[in-house]
Amino acid sequence: MRKRLKEIAETVGGKVIGDGETIITGISGIKEAKKGDITFVANRKYFSLAEKTKASAIIVSPDITNSSHPLIQVENPSLAFSKIISSTGPQPIQFSPGIHPTAVIGENVELGKNVSIQSYVVIEDNSKIGDRSTLCSGVYIGHYTQVGSDCLIYPHVSIRERIIIGNRVIIHSGTVIGSDGFGFATLRGVHHKIPQIGTVVIEDDVEIGANVTIDRARFDKTWIKKGVKIDNLVQIAHNVIIGENSIIVAQVGISGSTTIGKNVIIAGQAGLIGHIVIGDNVVIAGKSGVTKDIPDNLHISGFPAREKGRDMKTYAYISRFPKLLKKIALLEEKIKKLEEEKKGSGY
Repeated sequence: MRKRLKEIAETVGGKVIGDGETIITGISGIKEAKKGDITFVANRKYFSLAEKTKASAIIVSPDITNSSHPLIQVENPSLAFSKIISSTGPQPIQFSPGIHPTAVIGENVELGKNVSIQSYVVIEDNSKIGDRSTLCSGVYIGHYTQVGSDCLIYPHVSIRERIIIGNRVIIHSGTVIGSDGFGFATLRGVHHKIPQIGTVVIEDDVEIGANVTIDRARFDKTWIKKGVKIDNLVQIAHNVIIGENSIIVAQVGISGSTTIGKNVIIAGQAGLIGHIVIGDNVVIAGKSGVTKDIPDNLHISGFPAREKGRDMKTYAYISRFPKLLKKIALLEEKIKKLEEEKKGSGY
């Protein structure tokens, strides 16, 4: 890579602040960058790092105008940086169309045009794989399952029977889709399994991280709607519905029959109980415990989760407890001395 800064700005639709003739020879993170690299800052609160970086130029948002480094201003610095990486970085691995001889394909399976079926894939009877989709080594596709077009299923993913996967879906290694929902009826101390006869529906343009588990519904469907992005190690229980373009971060657990609205962000290690409704545009902070319905457009945190401002005030009060206890102890000591003096004086 060897480009002038103004050429890069044209590629990402940005505005140059500073010397547009600056030569860029590489790309890097802001801490690791060296002379000749271009880097980015997506959030103003991290701009202090930008002044220390050795990078030759920085991609920033339009509200950042002053720096000792040449800048490219764009609406979304992270997205612009991704475009530069895509155009200059290592090319993605390409899987050639075809069926590996070790693949096991059942009866009445429909394979679309230019599919790539890698080694030791198993596709059970009556399943369907759409055009240009790739199943990497060790993928299991259950009976009557449908996978759409242009999907990429990484190694050792298990998609069980009667599941529907949309188009342009990416599923990373170790994920299990369609495992039984966790349902048992207890009678006289014995847990009896409740059949889970529903399905999972994953709509178009969803990406699912590694080692995610999405349970099938008891009845009807567990439903992941269009554009949802799910990080690694997430558990989604039976009959959960996740609305369009929501983001679920690592180690989140969502209990059964919970409905999540559109454009929701659930941060890492948050937990949601079952049978609640989360409104559109809600942000749930990391490690929150959500125990009741949340209306639209709220930012919540804590356990039990509540509006963030209220939660932060509560934690602020809690942090003052040690000082308050000391003050109470001093007051108790003063009261005790006053009572003793009063008793000694005969009053």
